[in-house]
Amino acid sequence: MEAHYRCWAEIDRSALRHNVAFVREKFGPRIELLAVVKANAYGHGMIEVAQTIADQVDIFGVANLPEAVALRAAVRHPITILGPALPKERAAIAEGGFIPSISTLEEARDFDRVGRGQKVAINFKIDTGMGRMGVLEEEALAVFKEVSALPNIKVHSVSTHLPVSNEDEKFTREELRNFGKLIKQLRSEVPGDYKTHVLQTAGVLAFAEEPFEIVRPGMLIYGISPLPEFQTVLRPAMTWKTRIALIRAMPGGHGISYGRTFITPRKMRVATLSCGYADGYPRHLSNRGISVLVRGQRCALLGRVTMDLIMIDISHLADAKVGDEVVLMGRQGDEEMCCAELAERAETITWEITTRIGARVRRVYV
Repeated sequence: MEAHYRCWAEIDRSALRHNVAFVREKFGPRIELLAVVKANAYGHGMIEVAQTIADQVDIFGVANLPEAVALRAAVRHPITILGPALPKERAAIAEGGFIPSISTLEEARDFDRVGRGQKVAINFKIDTGMGRMGVLEEEALAVFKEVSALPNIKVHSVSTHLPVSNEDEKFTREELRNFGKLIKQLRSEVPGDYKTHVLQTAGVLAFAEEPFEIVRPGMLIYGISPLPEFQTVLRPAMTWKTRIALIRAMPGGHGISYGRTFITPRKMRVATLSCGYADGYPRHLSNRGISVLVRGQRCALLGRVTMDLIMIDISHLADAKVGDEVVLMGRQGDEEMCCAELAERAETITWEITTRIGARVRRVYV
């Protein structure tokens, strides 16, 4: 059936398992692994990814209640909801046995209320610099004491998020030192069996000296490193493909795509591909010097990316034909178009490249 796909993403299950095994080997069996599969596993397919690595991980992390409910149908692992819950979601979270992340005493009190006599396990979030969620660091001890005393609340874990772990080593090391001191204070004044997780992908790769009890990799699982020096130890799991839908001989001086931002400088052989920004191919790649791979060779993108189609130069490929497989991201022969290159040319980040790949792009697991 693969031959009939117009635009698809091949997900290599062995690469997923390789990347998780890398984390396991790095930290050993005593450290729990919380695998982040939110946002449809960063575009790779949440259910299939979770099932592929289920025997290698201890906990799964999702963004919200709908993701948690969908994942629960596929795995029996504990599921942590990493984003804040809406008030009307809290009863369902408690009933489903999911682990919510709380940032305020008010949230904790509401979960205590909806627990109705049964303990609700929570992730107590501390803000050490991200400014997105969590109790402020200087208020954390006082709030933690009140949260821990609630009769229907059980603290499963304490966590924070590193905002510049792939950009600012000095800040991150100081952040980790301060957080470590705070955790010791929490454990001293509020004893319990709760665990701590801090290290996401960049933390796992570059700040592994203190993993605490749980590590929380995300993009790493999918084989993409935010730190280029670590890319060689990972295997990208996704190869994004499309096909040549049309080939035309174009005269010199002819415009290509909306706005006529590219004018053919000479006679050119131009291929139209079955992919566009509705599939998630970034429109910001228009006229940015990006290429795709056809028959193992780079072919330049011409003009603007349109909703359903893009055009490329295949003047140097006399044998290319309609129906040929084209690699938008991944390896073909000896050439590779990596996610990092797409992100750099589109002036975005690798996380956005994979998570924006649309639903009409079929995921094929190999």
